[in-house]
Amino acid sequence: MHTILQPEGWAKPIGYANGVSAKGRTVYVGGQIGWNAQSEFETDDFVEQVRQTLKNVVAVLAAGGAAPQHITTMTWYFTDKQEYVGNLRGIGQAYREIIGRHFPAMAAMQVVSLVEDRAKIEIQATAVIPD
Repeated sequence: MHTILQPEGWAKPIGYANGVSAKGRTVYVGGQIGWNAQSEFETDDFVEQVRQTLKNVVAVLAAGGAAPQHITTMTWYFTDKQEYVGNLRGIGQAYREIIGRHFPAMAAMQVVSLVEDRAKIEIQATAVIPD
């Protein structure tokens, strides 16, 4: 079971948690990008790469016996802040379709580039499967 950590008097975050406490078996998901299982990009569209990246995160979780509701933290790396901010509605829709209404502790940051030239987003996650 996860517990959301919300300091008293703080404004409630939207789409993420300030902190999460969890106990159990930990699954670490290495940075996933928006290509398919054959390591091929099917699109250069930002939202569609986010969608595929989230699907990849869920696939790795499943391989470890975890599910989206077990995610305790996610770190998002993107190559263009304006593209990220300009697509929040589509990103949110993709997130809810794939992850659901589970909002772990998150960080997001713009980076100069990612290792794969066509990658626009990379997401790393940690999940805890309760005892």
